[in-house]
Amino acid sequence: MTKPTKQSYSFDFKLALVERFLAGETAPDLAAEADLSSPLLLKTWVRVYRREGADALRPKPKGRPRKPETPPPSETSELERLRRENERLRAEVAYLGKLRALRAQKQR
Repeated sequence: MTKPTKQSYSFDFKLALVERFLAGETAPDLAAEADLSSPLLLKTWVRVYRREGADALRPKPKGRPRKPETPPPSETSELERLRRENERLRAEVAYLGKLRALRAQKQR
């Protein structure tokens, strides 16, 4: 009764079968009628539908998610640019303070 092929099904197809199952039809009958590989597939769709809603039955994008695009440097906000500059200047002041202390220590 099981089929070894990996088949993909449309959102409307899955939703119609899930709604018929919830209306009272049995999983083995629906699986046989729809030519599914197993009634467990239908039960999985029902479980996902109950837990996350109808949109969870929609096809998922394949592959690795894309990185969000970072805006070009010209589009970064002035506030962010000033924060980075402030951080750099604080590090520079700290470095120069330590350098001055080391030079003063060598002269003694």
